[in-house]
Amino acid sequence: MYQTPFHTQDISQLSFLVTGGAGFIGSNLVEYLLKYQAAKVVVLDNLSTGFRENLQSFSQNPRFQWIEGDIRDLPTCQQACQDIDIVLHQAALGSVPRSIKDPITTNEVNIDGFVNMLVAARDRQVKRLVYAASSSTYGDSQNLPKVEHIIGNPLSPYAVTKYVNELYANVFARTYQMEIIGLRYFNVFGPRQSPKGAYAAVIPLFMQAVLAGNAPTINGDGETTRDFTFVENAVQANILAAITTSPEAINQVYNVAVGDRNSLNQMYHILREAVGSDLQPIYGPFRQGDIRDSLADISKAQQLLGYNPQIRIKEGLEITLKWFRENMFEQVAHNE
Repeated sequence: MYQTPFHTQDISQLSFLVTGGAGFIGSNLVEYLLKYQAAKVVVLDNLSTGFRENLQSFSQNPRFQWIEGDIRDLPTCQQACQDIDIVLHQAALGSVPRSIKDPITTNEVNIDGFVNMLVAARDRQVKRLVYAASSSTYGDSQNLPKVEHIIGNPLSPYAVTKYVNELYANVFARTYQMEIIGLRYFNVFGPRQSPKGAYAAVIPLFMQAVLAGNAPTINGDGETTRDFTFVENAVQANILAAITTSPEAINQVYNVAVGDRNSLNQMYHILREAVGSDLQPIYGPFRQGDIRDSLADISKAQQLLGYNPQIRIKEGLEITLKWFRENMFEQVAHNE
C-alpha cells in the first residue's frame, strides 16, 4: 500500500507520536510515516485492543520507538509526548455494543485518556494534535448526507465520549492556543483490522466467516447503509491534517469517508463475489445503539485539506481480502 505519498512537504524533520499505534488504523499510519521517512515515529499502546504483530515489521527500524503504556496515566502521556512535533491520537475503546455493556471503561479511556493527551501535548509544546473522532457523533440526526455542523443526540455511551472529545478539543484549542484537528471516521476497514474478540467490526468478521466457509450473521435485515471507508483514505486524511499549513484548516472537525453508501447486503454481495462463494448470510436482530443510515458529505475535507479518497469499497475489499488470505486467516486457523 501507499505507492505514492499523500503529502508534498518534507516530513523527514518531523517526529510523530501515534497513540493506539498497535491497532488497526494506528499501525497503518506507522507504516506510512516510516515508509516516507518521518524523523521519528513513537507508538504508545497498552495492547488492550492492539496487537504486537501489527508492528513486527517495523521493530528494527531505527526511527521507530515503542512505549507500552496507557493513556489513562498522565505521566505516561507526558513521557510519550517528549520531543514530539505531531500527535496522531488513535487510542480509544471502540464499539457501540462494548460501550453499552461497559460505559465506565469506555468513558475512562475515551474521555479521561483524551484529556490526558491534550494536557500532555500542551505541556510538551506539541505543534499539532490530530485525533480520531467518529461518525457516531451524528446520533439520531436524520440528515443525509451528514455535514459536520449538523448533529443529533448520541445513541450510545461511545457516541457521547467521541462528542465530548470534540468539545474538549475546541476548548483546549481556544484556551491554550493549540492546533487540534478532529477526523470523524466513517466505518473504516482494511488490512490489520482484527476479527478477534466480541466487538470486532463487521467486515473482518464477514471475511473470516466466508474464508472459513461459514455463513456470517447480518444484524437486522441487511438494508442498514454505511459509508464504508478504506483505511488508506483515513491515513490520507491524517497526514493531510498533520501537515496542512492553511490557518483555515486548523482547529476543525472533518468527515473522513468516500461520500458513497452501501447496505450490508450490498457489501456482503461484493465480498462473496470476490471470494467466489455462494454462502447465504444469517439474519439476526438489530443492534442496540446502531444508526440506520450513514453517508458523509466530504466537501469540507476536500476544500480545506485537499482530501481526495482514491479507493472505494470494491477495490478496498479486494485489497483487504488478499491481506486476510496471506495473514489473518492463517493466524486465526492456526490459533484454532
